[in-house]
Amino acid sequence: MEWSTLGRPHKSFCGGTHPRNFRFILLSLCLLLAVVVGSLVFAGYAWAKKDVTLVVDGKEIALETRADRVEDLLKMQGIQLGPRDRVEPGLAEPLTEGARVVIKRAVPVSITAGGKTVELLTTADTVGEALKEAGITTDKDDIVKPGREEKVHSSMSIRVTNVEQVTREIMVPVPYRVRREADPRLPSGQVKIVQAGRQGKEEQRWVLIYHDGREVKRVLEASHLVLRPVDRVVRVGTLQQVSRGGRNITYSRAIEMVATAYTHTGNNTASGVYPRYGVVAVDPRVIPLGTRLYVEGYGYATALDMGSSIRGNRIDLFMESAAEARRWGVRRVMVYVLG
Repeated sequence: MEWSTLGRPHKSFCGGTHPRNFRFILLSLCLLLAVVVGSLVFAGYAWAKKDVTLVVDGKEIALETRADRVEDLLKMQGIQLGPRDRVEPGLAEPLTEGARVVIKRAVPVSITAGGKTVELLTTADTVGEALKEAGITTDKDDIVKPGREEKVHSSMSIRVTNVEQVTREIMVPVPYRVRREADPRLPSGQVKIVQAGRQGKEEQRWVLIYHDGREVKRVLEASHLVLRPVDRVVRVGTLQQVSRGGRNITYSRAIEMVATAYTHTGNNTASGVYPRYGVVAVDPRVIPLGTRLYVEGYGYATALDMGSSIRGNRIDLFMESAAEARRWGVRRVMVYVLG
C-alpha cells in the first residue's frame, strides 16, 4: 500500500519533504523572516547610535556615540575630571539624541579680602560668583577689582577692599579777624589793642571714609556756627612827627623799649669807636648798627654798640659816669628811628 504525499511525515517551516509548490512557499517565508530579523537587528544597532555635542572649556566637538549616560560618554572619550570640574548635565543623566554635554574645568584664582589671601580652585564664570563660592560677602560700596561681572580666568588675582563710612560731629574753633585802624595820634610803628579778639565755635559734621580700616578721605557734610567770633581791633599809629624840647622830630618808626644804662669799661664799642654820650647798644636784628635815634629822656643817639644781654626791644644807653648810670636805672621809653 502506498502512502500519499500528504500522508508522509515532514518537518515544519523550511525543513522536510514537500511538494514542489509547497516547498517554494516555505522557502519564501524563510527568506522573508530572515530579512525581517536582519532589519530589526540593523534598526536596533542604528537606534543605539546618537549624535551629541561635547563642549570642553568652550571648544565644541560633534560626536556619534552609543553611550547611554554622560559618564559612559566621558569614559569612551578618555576624559578624566578633576575634583572641582563641573559637568552639565550630571554624570548619571541619560544621554539622548542631540544632547549637549558641557565640561567646565576648574581654574586656580587668588582672592585677597580683609587682609587675608585665599587660593581657590573654581569653575565660577564671573568674579562675583567666585567670591560667593569662597564665602566672601561684599557691600555695594566695597571695591572689587577686577569688577564683579568680569570673566574668571586661570591665575586671576581678585582684591576686595572693604569700604566703610563713619559720620562724626566735632566742635572746632573759628579764628577771629584782626582789624587794623589807622590812628594819627599814635606815633608811627606803635600799635594799641582797642578790643581783644575772641574765637568763635562751629559744629561740623564730617563723613570719614575708611579702606580696610585705614582712613583715606574725609568730607565736610554740614556745618553750623554756634558762637560768632569777635574781631580783634588794633589801632596803628601813623604819626611820624613829635615835638621834643621845642623841636619837631620826624621819624620813620617808633619803638617802645626797655632802656638800661652803662658807662666806661675801658673797651671800644662793637663798631670800634670810643664810647661817649649819645652812643647806645642795641640788638642789630631790631635796630641796625649806625641807625640814628631819638630816645625819650636821653636825647639824640646813634646805635654803635651791642651787648650779650641786649636782645629784642631793649636798649643800653651810655653814661659818662657810673653814678649817672645808676640814676637812670631801668625805664620804659619810646625810641624814635630817625630818617
